[in-house]
Amino acid sequence: MIVRRRWTAAATTAILVSAVLSHPGPGSAAPAAPANPITLAATETALVRVQLRDQAQLDRLVATGADLANRPRARDGRILADLVLSGTQLADLTAQGATAVQIVQRAGDGSRHFAESVRAAQTRTRAGLRAPASGQRTTAAAAAVDTLQVQQAYWWTTSGQTFLQAQLATTATDDPDVEITVSWRTADGATGSFPLSRFEDSGEYQYHYALPQPVPSRPVQLTATSSLGGVSRAVTPSLWPNAAPPALPAGYQKDFIDAYLTPVDIQARIKRLARQYRDLVDVIDLPNQTQGYRRNAAAYLGDPAVAAVVVESVRFGDQGMNGVQVRTVDPGRRNRPLTVSYRDRVLTVTLATDTAGKTVSTTDEVAAAINARQPNRFRATVEDGSAGLPMPVAGPARLDDGLQGTEVPARPWTVQALRLGVHRDGSRVGVLAYSQEHAREWATPLVTLEFAERMLANARTDPATRELLEQVDVFVIPTVNPDGANYSFNDFNFQRKNLVNHCVGPARDPKNRTSWGVDINRNYTVGSYFDGYVGASANCLSGSYAGTAELSEAESRNVVALAESHPNIKFAMNVHSYGGYFMWPPGAYRADGRITLPRPSIDESTLFLNSARRIVGAIAQERGTVTWPSQTGPVADVLYSAAGNSADQLYYELGIFAWDFEVGNDRWNATTGEWEGVGFQPPFDEAHGEAQEYAGGLVEMVRVARDYAAAQAATG
Repeated sequence: MIVRRRWTAAATTAILVSAVLSHPGPGSAAPAAPANPITLAATETALVRVQLRDQAQLDRLVATGADLANRPRARDGRILADLVLSGTQLADLTAQGATAVQIVQRAGDGSRHFAESVRAAQTRTRAGLRAPASGQRTTAAAAAVDTLQVQQAYWWTTSGQTFLQAQLATTATDDPDVEITVSWRTADGATGSFPLSRFEDSGEYQYHYALPQPVPSRPVQLTATSSLGGVSRAVTPSLWPNAAPPALPAGYQKDFIDAYLTPVDIQARIKRLARQYRDLVDVIDLPNQTQGYRRNAAAYLGDPAVAAVVVESVRFGDQGMNGVQVRTVDPGRRNRPLTVSYRDRVLTVTLATDTAGKTVSTTDEVAAAINARQPNRFRATVEDGSAGLPMPVAGPARLDDGLQGTEVPARPWTVQALRLGVHRDGSRVGVLAYSQEHAREWATPLVTLEFAERMLANARTDPATRELLEQVDVFVIPTVNPDGANYSFNDFNFQRKNLVNHCVGPARDPKNRTSWGVDINRNYTVGSYFDGYVGASANCLSGSYAGTAELSEAESRNVVALAESHPNIKFAMNVHSYGGYFMWPPGAYRADGRITLPRPSIDESTLFLNSARRIVGAIAQERGTVTWPSQTGPVADVLYSAAGNSADQLYYELGIFAWDFEVGNDRWNATTGEWEGVGFQPPFDEAHGEAQEYAGGLVEMVRVARDYAAAQAATG
């Protein structure tokens, strides 16, 4: 039996999934059911790592707009995908042959972890290998012998465990059944092997690879063979990343993050830093106010299980519309017309009657009448499934915006940036660090604020830090998307997008409230959905909804405005979570032929990679976390196509060397022999660790910018 390990990609306008594992060959056994299967309550929502049955199952998830947290991964012939699922959805997947292998995070965990982090902050004091698959085809049965090329062979050690990662390509690119097996040898003579999985993207073969494999010690030789008889040359795996930052001096100050921070908390910290470090800080109010933590008030008029109309206020709920009532009444008389009136904060729909005095208005007629006669106050849509049904006498129902955050100001929000440096006049090379484009990524502003505080606190005591702030102009936007973040903290912790609801018609039904909004990192102009690139959606309920037009959202316009108004910015880092990636442009491609945005020049590609090694090395200094070489590179190559993302905007439009972090690297579980995800809102101890290590990476990016500026000055 041939066990096929094939990794392909599917492009879709709803959600882009750039890696898919094909189904096993005929006769392959389904995965064994776990002794204690993972389940969720029907209405519970969680982030779940799922072993999917086959490519067709993932394709169906893609087509229906599943919320995929990151790129699916291949391991030992399996496809593992992280999905935000309800209990009903997980049960459906399980019935179709999928197996849940890890609950990464439950919907309630975010609030619990936030509360735990706050309690901890109040009391905390700051102290200074598998064997190759059987059944491979022999060379005698093969039509031709292929050639293998080693693209990556790296090793590193984390927490006492050494790992090896390999990536190879075969010249038999059109044969989906080619299998490649890697063999390794250590200095003391230990040997072993593991299989690779085929990776295709947008229908095109890219390479074969595997997740990092544990090995007993430093590997000194790696070779590979294919099922067609191809043999690679022997190579010596290289140490990754083989770069380390300068040693921190005695008394270096760090660990400024005590708890998860809401946008209100972040606003207060920005104010405090500006007051505490007047000589080193400016606060920049970005020009485009966001909608704020506000929504239109809405109610069901009638019973959605029988027949109902959704009535929604034109103004936001906090603008005097929360608590407004809506009702339908029977006039109690014959031959009466359908009428609509609004008085004393009550919208009354008097239903039409026939000659016998029976009400005869339909749901469609009621919705049309409200829209025609009260267009400045209300909009109405027929609830999905209620079209054409008799409208019942119902109500009064109270309109409400549904928002739970009682401590969040209900007003347009001014997004703020910190500007750090001795010379904040544009005369020094600029670096931009920005975070929380995606609301649910709670650890990301902890990274940028920890970085800012390190730079400021140590500028007074550490000559090296002072020198950096003499030579570099630093900009920090801790939360790009404060409205979505407020919603994530107070209402639905898996919220990804902002709060602007561009949906029309039935999609505005309150049952969809956790799916409204625009994906800010799909709303930029370069390589956008509107230009035919993949990785974003026109579906307003999709997690990757691109908006109504390029830069339709205040949040994306703010990032562009800051960069455009400060042309000295030459380096930028967009901080996301989770999964452990380090990426740069191009970040998008067109599906036909997988045509990416233009590739950087050789010199720029070298700068991207060499800088990545330095920054990854700095991250690893904190607790040994290593971003895998297979997850270091252009976005379109190591993650997926992300049409209209901000890094492409900054690089192609403004000439900025723009990178992306995905903090929250998978953690190795030595007991299970599995890499396990940490999620968007891990327990605070993990989020704290992520803040510490990736803040060190941002400090190294400042050194990269300093060295770049010095080299540019030296060459004229």
